[in-house]
Amino acid sequence: MNVVPTAIEDVLVIEPRVFGDERGYFFESWNAAEYRAHGIDADFIQDNESRSRFGVVRGLHYQLPPYTQAKLVRVISGRVLDVAVDIRRGSPTFGQHVAVELSGENKLQLFVPRGFAHGFAVLSDEVVFAYKCDNRYMPSHERGIAFDDPALAIDWRVRVEHFILSPRDTRHPRLSDPGVELFDYHDREYLK
Repeated sequence: MNVVPTAIEDVLVIEPRVFGDERGYFFESWNAAEYRAHGIDADFIQDNESRSRFGVVRGLHYQLPPYTQAKLVRVISGRVLDVAVDIRRGSPTFGQHVAVELSGENKLQLFVPRGFAHGFAVLSDEVVFAYKCDNRYMPSHERGIAFDDPALAIDWRVRVEHFILSPRDTRHPRLSDPGVELFDYHDREYLK
């Protein structure tokens, strides 16, 4: 596999080795030893899968300690714009994001470390999205940042009239709103 650094340290794009012939294809979507050798040392405990239709935007989500999550995300079929936002106050890249198109065709994966908010927008008619998490889902510790926060300047590549969001995702605060619970880049407690 090939690991491609992004503009934000520790957010990584993974290009798996895909072996194909007239029968179809094969690739390893997870191999703990190989990923660890490339600096991805997450102990994934849960796999999730969702199906969504064009225009759906999910996010930007994260969980507070002690339930902070790292994620390894990929698309099984369809296409998304996948986004990771640095929400670690004091980080040199605080408020910046990485956006990568993931698809069933390109088979790319995005590693989203702890301390980041994550979301995606569906670019195809339908998408089947899969991700690994290194901590369990805990609703009481789940938080979000507004997907359309102007300070983030995310181009979701979907026109606003096509956005489909859950009621919860329409109510998230902006990154700069008072009382928003984020991570402290210098206090590594969120990594435990």
